[in-house]
Amino acid sequence: MLWSGTLVTQGTALGLVVATGSATEIGRIGGLLAAVEDLTTPLVAQMDRLTRDLSLAILGASGLLLAYGHFVVRYPFAELFMAVVGVAVAAIPEGLPAVMTITLAIGVQAMARRHAIVRRMPAIEAIGSVSVICTDKTGTLTRNEMMVVAVETPDGMCEIEGEGYAPVGRVQPVGDLAGLARAAAWCNDARLHRKDGQWRVEGDPMEGALLAFAGKVGVDYAALRLDAIPFDSRHRFMAVLSEDRNTRLVHVKGAPERVLRMCAGIDHDLWHQRAEAMARKGLRVLALAEGAGDSLRDGALDGELRFLGIVGLMDPPRPEAVKAVAECRAAGIRVKMITGDHAGTAAAIAGKIGLAASDRVLTGRDLERMDDAALAAQVVEVDVFARTSPEDKLRLVKALQSHGLSVAMTGDGVNDAPALKRADAGIAMGLKGSEAAKEAADLVLADDNFATIAAAVRTGRTVWDNLRKVISFELPTNAGEALTVVIALLAGYALPITAVQILWVNLITGITLGLALAFEPGEPGTMERPPRPREAPILTRELMWHVVLVSSLFVVAVFGVFSFAQREGHSLALAQTMAMNTLVVLEIFHLFFIRNIHGTSLTWAAVQGTPVVWAVVAAITLAQFAVTYLPPLQALLGTESVPLREGLIIVGVGVVFLIFVEIEKQIRLALYRR
Repeated sequence: MLWSGTLVTQGTALGLVVATGSATEIGRIGGLLAAVEDLTTPLVAQMDRLTRDLSLAILGASGLLLAYGHFVVRYPFAELFMAVVGVAVAAIPEGLPAVMTITLAIGVQAMARRHAIVRRMPAIEAIGSVSVICTDKTGTLTRNEMMVVAVETPDGMCEIEGEGYAPVGRVQPVGDLAGLARAAAWCNDARLHRKDGQWRVEGDPMEGALLAFAGKVGVDYAALRLDAIPFDSRHRFMAVLSEDRNTRLVHVKGAPERVLRMCAGIDHDLWHQRAEAMARKGLRVLALAEGAGDSLRDGALDGELRFLGIVGLMDPPRPEAVKAVAECRAAGIRVKMITGDHAGTAAAIAGKIGLAASDRVLTGRDLERMDDAALAAQVVEVDVFARTSPEDKLRLVKALQSHGLSVAMTGDGVNDAPALKRADAGIAMGLKGSEAAKEAADLVLADDNFATIAAAVRTGRTVWDNLRKVISFELPTNAGEALTVVIALLAGYALPITAVQILWVNLITGITLGLALAFEPGEPGTMERPPRPREAPILTRELMWHVVLVSSLFVVAVFGVFSFAQREGHSLALAQTMAMNTLVVLEIFHLFFIRNIHGTSLTWAAVQGTPVVWAVVAAITLAQFAVTYLPPLQALLGTESVPLREGLIIVGVGVVFLIFVEIEKQIRLALYRR
């Protein structure tokens, strides 16, 4: 059976179309894709709700304030209207979407440098909050460089030495290995060639390893192939009919449990046990057999072959994958291996890379016998799934998500597309992945390496931290700006800061300072914190308390400086200029506080900041000096030059503010740790 989309590379055949459209295999997968719910990321959904609710609340409050000021306090309408517009502009974080987009774009660049290509920007936040990573084994956790390291024949066991795909190496001979090596070389579709001093394989890595083994034994030629049954995951063997020196031979290789059923004159139970013992060492086990025959028709091979032995192939774990798995576990992320390999092989490799529950394995047959409820009960405790089909991945994703977990799923085949689409973060293999898998995925790995997934998680967490910093910076500063005007209007006082000055501080200063947070590097301990819960809100109780505290301190500081200026006999314009500069100074010190939301801001490392932070602070400082001391800008914003003593007092207010909020944060963190 050929599926639509199959590429025929050689041979001739007459094809009979048995299905079209949605009845084809690709059509069936397309139906699965259409039926899979495309989940939105928590960030997108929460930001939509936050911006909508916040905008409606601010507009409603502005309307009430306009009515109160006009009918109760009796402010002149034109002056009042401009002040209310300034309040609305100050309160609405209009720069937040732009800064968030820039933050995500910076994350895209950072991931691209680590060989993770982001296809959808919100996926950065999704990969940073995953609590489970479901990954393939071959090529992702392992090097995808197979090598035959053990052979067992009816005459005994032997070990094979060598490196990579080079057909040279010491073989400890046990009996006659020529027949086994001949089967390995002839029942094979791969090719070995040497390029730039390195032996490389064209074709399946496992078959390349078998060719290298045959070369070590001394079999380096191929016979005339008359017929072949290609390997298929359903029947799990490959058979070849060859002719050599007028003798026709059938050679078979495949899963031991399948090949043993084709052989006669052996103890099947004994060889099953030996294959299991080899698999428990972390080796991929293949059985080989040969026999005389003229046909490969159905049933012609069963019980007619001579068993040659089993070979153990090793695909060693990537050293960086072992480290990445440990890093994920430290971050509270479970790693689950999903592979088509033998259960024993999967368990052994899982143990080598450090999976938590590698001693228990569920196979594809086990999954078939479970309904969805039973699978959901088992999937959290089991970390290794063997002999699975691509369709099993979709069930595993849904089962994990039923526990409220955020799931990242890797895949490379067309059949993996539904699972990749359903996962919170679908990750396709860039080297061996199909176009269908890449289209359904959120991220594409350019190097098919699990360590890249761990690096993407670290980058995603850094991006989320920076988004939190931007939100934690913008909301309190906007609220503080707005409240200074609102309280003055409600109390009937003179405005401590004019509407034009509010617009300057909000649009020029606040947004620019917030932009610097998008470039922040990851904080220490980023991969030592547990994953963010899927339903965790943006406006947490901690953030709401921070908004209340900082905005209140802004109001106290601005009114305090404004009142001080009036008591000193300064003009209203100078008092408002001092109040405006106080707002800017508080925002600058607030920026340094927000940069370290998980640590302390009162260290030399924290004060040093980053080049971006100091560039932004320098630009804002120059801009403030310009609007404060340059006559053309003084006329535009209604400012007056601030004396040196008053300027130092404003900076001192900022220092006191930073010390106060830092002490509050350390007390809060200490209580949280307890």
